[in-house]
Amino acid sequence: MDRRPLPDLAVFALVAERRSFRRAAAELGVSASALSHAIRNIETRLGVRLLHRTTRSVAPTEAGERLLARLAPALADIDEALNEVASFRDRPSGRLRLNMARSAARMLIAPEVGGFLKAYPDIRLEIVTDDGLVDIVAGGFDAGLRLGESLQADMIAVPVSGDVRLVAVGSPDYLRRCGAPASPADLTGHVCFRTRFPSGAMFPWEFERRGETAVVHVDGPLVSDEAEVIRQAALQGAGLAFLFEGLVQAEIADGRLVQVLPDWCESFPGFFLYYPSRRQVSPALRAFIDWMRWPRPSRRAP
Repeated sequence: MDRRPLPDLAVFALVAERRSFRRAAAELGVSASALSHAIRNIETRLGVRLLHRTTRSVAPTEAGERLLARLAPALADIDEALNEVASFRDRPSGRLRLNMARSAARMLIAPEVGGFLKAYPDIRLEIVTDDGLVDIVAGGFDAGLRLGESLQADMIAVPVSGDVRLVAVGSPDYLRRCGAPASPADLTGHVCFRTRFPSGAMFPWEFERRGETAVVHVDGPLVSDEAEVIRQAALQGAGLAFLFEGLVQAEIADGRLVQVLPDWCESFPGFFLYYPSRRQVSPALRAFIDWMRWPRPSRRAP
């Protein structure tokens, strides 16, 4: 067997899966031109065009699709074999790519990431935040972090938080000027900031109290997909915000924000770290799972 083409075949598979030389190059830490050269080498060696290339897109040819279908499981087996070998190291190492909602990154990962990196200095952690429902397998991620209600059934899920709540909050100045709503229906008379999903849909203001639910179609001068923008607008007294309690608990504690309708804000299952059930868990991912698992483990040196 001629093993010389193997590195170029792995490059082809990554470019074909990502549909982009630029994204594949960023993952590998090399230039896009280097990957293009590698693809030309394998195409020349095989005498077959594997990728359609335009200035805006990359897609496998029919031959490329057939080759990718055979390569993908083989490369996955190689990854598992390397992970098994890596498990014999004294310390977990290698790259760990995670995809997660921005709110999860702020509330859960930011307080823990420094300690994790100091405990496992041989791990290279890459975190991508995205509030859309991302296919972590197609995106080349080792794991994702989402609310439990967003997970697919074929994923292994590990809890990394307790129950969470969404809370409606406003500044003392806003509440002095406009009053506090007594019921969810009263929100229609208030200035409320809205969050937009990547899909374009609006995040609903949904409340629950002892089994009774209320979904309010609020309105206001601000729509954003960035929770920090909405939080700042509420702190500045411009209106009411509906955010995860973890993003505003410090401001509630020191009085800069006041929760309204507290009886209508019930908790629900929180965030989970998830990964495909068919995937071998690398030592790096196992270390991260053990670090983030809820309730938090005692922090001991690995």
